[in-house]
Amino acid sequence: MQVLPSIDPEIAGGETAQLLTATHRALGVVPNLAKVMANNPAVLKGYLANVNILGAEGTLPTGVAERIALLVAQEHKSDYCLSAHSFRGINLAGLSVAEVTRARAGETADPWAAAALALTTAVVRRHGAVSDDQLAMARHAGLSDGQIVEIVAHVALNVLTTYLATAARVDIDWPLVRHTDQEDPFRSTRC
Repeated sequence: MQVLPSIDPEIAGGETAQLLTATHRALGVVPNLAKVMANNPAVLKGYLANVNILGAEGTLPTGVAERIALLVAQEHKSDYCLSAHSFRGINLAGLSVAEVTRARAGETADPWAAAALALTTAVVRRHGAVSDDQLAMARHAGLSDGQIVEIVAHVALNVLTTYLATAARVDIDWPLVRHTDQEDPFRSTRC
């Protein structure tokens, strides 16, 4: 059961209403997590700014960004974020169900994306303390220093969402994917 209130976009006022409208414009929906973030407009504003800037001006392809989000969500056991990013990965980034499942384990057939996921794994598991060897491997695989910084930014943004979704016990408003489902994340939603 959700423990922090959701701010209803229909009755929100002022800056909160504007931010929830911007959320709808950016995502096409106002997810429950954004409604919880709206309890503090500065948090929602910062989140939206990061999402919009990384999406518009970042150099990582959407498919790589979604793979990073999936890996972070799996590492943090966030069913909310796994559900959201599985949906986004398939419907916005064009990933297959198999690719979504592999990304959760830090795997992909794409060598460049694999380097991004290897760095993501190191950043998450070592709390940012990546080794010189890990950075050298990322660079050798073709990641620029700017892309390395961008990967860390995606990790940080996704840590925020996984932590908030977990702490608030946000009601899942996406097709359900559980962190314990490893083979086919959508089998529980199929008839």
